Parts: sequence; C-alpha cells; structure tokens
Amino acid sequence: MTKPFSQACENNRDPILNVIQNYFDKASKILEVGSGTGQHAVHFAKHLPHLTWHTSDQRSYHEGIQQWLAESNLSNLVAPIELDVTKQWPETKFDGIFSANTSHIMHWRMVEDFFAGVGEHLDINGYFCLYGPFNFCGEFTSESNQAFDEHLKSRDPEMGLRDYVDLEALARQADLMFVEKHDMPANNFILVWQKAISTNIQFE
Repeated sequence: MTKPFSQACENNRDPILNVIQNYFDKASKILEVGSGTGQHAVHFAKHLPHLTWHTSDQRSYHEGIQQWLAESNLSNLVAPIELDVTKQWPETKFDGIFSANTSHIMHWRMVEDFFAGVGEHLDINGYFCLYGPFNFCGEFTSESNQAFDEHLKSRDPEMGLRDYVDLEALARQADLMFVEKHDMPANNFILVWQKAISTNIQFE
C-alpha cells in the first residue's frame, strides 16, 4: 500500500498546531478522533514531545496511519485504536481530545454520539479542539463553504457543515463548556470546549 498523503493536512498543520499547543501544553494523553492519513498525528507529536498522542480511526485507515507512525519513529505516538463514534470507545480517559474535518462527513446521529463520547472520555478541565468548516447562526461564512456543503450533500444528503449553535447544544449535554473560536486559514475554524464538572445532578 502506498503511504497516504493529504495536501490539506500539510497546509493546515502549522496553523492548527499554533492553536492547540496552547490548550495541550499541560496535557499528557491526547486522543485524536479520526486520524485519517496520520499526518497530523506525526506533526503534532513531534512538536509536542511532552505528551502521548493516541491515534484512532475506522479499521480501513489503520494501515496508512501505521506507515506514517513507523516512518516517524516517534516514541510518543500510539498505534491507532479502532474507533467508530457510534459504538465502543476506548476504556480510558484523556486529558485532551482533538479532531479535524470530521463533523461534516458524519451523519447527525454520529455527531451526537461523537460529542457524548467526548464528554464521557475527557478528563475534568481537559480541552476538546474541533477543527473544520462550520456555520454560525444558520449562515455560511463564505461562498466556498456553501459550495462545499452542497458538494457534500450531493454525495450523501446526511452530510454537511454543522452549525455552531447545534454543536453547542450537544456540548452542553456532555458537560462541555465553550471556551473560544479561532479563525483559521481557508475559511476554517477551531472550536474549543473544556470539560466541566457535571451539572446534571438529580435530587430526590
């Protein structure tokens, strides 16, 4: 198998790193949901040597991720976990979770399970950084994002750009407190949430 390569990953890896390093500076164990080619994992692990970067994706992506990990020879990279957000997550917690370009290719039901899983597996005070194109209050932020959304829906009507308002509703259900929005190149964003102490307390 030829080692997979994404030009987009090469283009956005440094702008993403410049943001997430501020949230993961004291973290020790990061889960990347949807590692794709593995390029982000290698780049981030190389520049954040104080933490261990756990890759994950569906089984079909593992061989390509393994090629990138093996070539990097980095000791703080962990072989990919088989992860389908709608099913079993790893039986451990992480003090940081990162994901790039995933929510718009998931069906909405998967996005719901994704946020619930993050809420369950992120340690208190840990950060969740989600990168990608998003809408805000029902509006596209650029014509290119609108065209991209139309392209996604032509492939699968249940895919498409997600609105921050809807994601924030899921985050609150998962005890994730919104921290900040970062504008990124190419009409993308990083949305950051922090795991809060549960407010879903029931009194008898």
